[in-house]
Amino acid sequence: MQPNHIEALLEVADDSLVLGQRLCEWCGHAPTIEVDLSLSNLALDLIGQATLLLDYAGEREGQGRDADRLAFHRDAEAFRNSMLVEQPNGDFARTVMRHFLFAAYANPLFEALTSSPDARLAEIAAKSIKELRYHLEYATDWLERLGQGTEESHRRVAEAYDWHWRFVDDLFFDSEAWKSGAESGLWPLRAQLRPAFDETLNAGLARAGLAEPKPVWPIVGGRLGKHSEHLSSLLATMQVLPRAHPEATW
Repeated sequence: MQPNHIEALLEVADDSLVLGQRLCEWCGHAPTIEVDLSLSNLALDLIGQATLLLDYAGEREGQGRDADRLAFHRDAEAFRNSMLVEQPNGDFARTVMRHFLFAAYANPLFEALTSSPDARLAEIAAKSIKELRYHLEYATDWLERLGQGTEESHRRVAEAYDWHWRFVDDLFFDSEAWKSGAESGLWPLRAQLRPAFDETLNAGLARAGLAEPKPVWPIVGGRLGKHSEHLSSLLATMQVLPRAHPEATW
């Protein structure tokens, strides 16, 4: 695996890590105990996926950095996650919509990665896809319940859709590192995943009674280390203890 392919691995790992951290923020604040536990379990799935990918990236990098070092000792500009996953939770409808959009993207991606000639990556993807299928089912079910619920819940999920839609193109941005891996046959270009995403998106919107997306000016840059102010504040919370005690063994 070439050095820039390791950078591409971080794009996948950081998506899961940052979104997992966002979902952890719901602990103790969700609408019901059941939702509180379910969001925590989704977060654990994502952080587990991120740990496997970050450990693998660190091994291939060969500079002695493991998953913890990569997660807790990089600044915001070194993260390669999409801007979608770093957006604040907002209300429950906004969290559901963000997760639906991410899961609709992640499912075809990880399905494709299960066929990667990189055996370690394919193994991680095979484990992760089982979890991500449930994530999509969970988010779609809640999307429908909110969209077809009360006038208030429908309004909120529609507003959540309008908020997040501008960040969707950043999910599919093909960095030079990602293009290099695609040319080597490690994974497909993200643009090739868009038809499967669009099919899932339109089906989910139809179930929720929401209109199809309108053209917007896309906001991109996360894969290149250009992030909103929200990522820095998230990392400040996530990294404060490991940075205060960098040599500690946990």
